[in-house]
Amino acid sequence: MALYESEHTKFMREWMAQHPQEQQEQQAGRALWWDKPQDAEARKRAAAAKVPTKAYYYQPD
Repeated sequence: MALYESEHTKFMREWMAQHPQEQQEQQAGRALWWDKPQDAEARKRAAAAKVPTKAYYYQPD
């Protein structure tokens, strides 16, 4: 049984095979935007400071 693979996925696989240097560029971009060090204490403070959402958001006080 063959699994479906979109045209875009096929294109990207072929393109990445033809341009192996892009793997490094992709990893650098990910490190720039996503792979950030996590601070457990800051996350705990943010969770404690969170204000609960009302059941009906647009209801006036």
